[in-house]
Amino acid sequence: MLNTLFHYSLHLLVPAGIAWVFFRSDWLRVYLLFLATMLVDLDHLFATPLFDPQRCSIGFHPLHTEYAMIGYVVLLFFKRPWRVLGIGLLFHMLTDYLDCLKLFGA
Repeated sequence: MLNTLFHYSLHLLVPAGIAWVFFRSDWLRVYLLFLATMLVDLDHLFATPLFDPQRCSIGFHPLHTEYAMIGYVVLLFFKRPWRVLGIGLLFHMLTDYLDCLKLFGA
């Protein structure tokens, strides 16, 4: 339960803080772009079983692979909104990776 709360807090609340601190003049638009990066989880629909709480997303789902992450890093070298999407996607991957570590037990 604590893993789930931590995971979704990182996906939903922390990006709002990042948007507010680093993009204050346009924080709402940036936050909405960060939320749009959640669409990367659509690749979970191709997994069998669809949901497995013990499965690590990183390296398993196509948009959560190292190759995809290289593409997300490349986005950092473009102007907005691509750079914001790159930041959001990489933060999403970090969040999913931390979830894989099971910081709060099984």
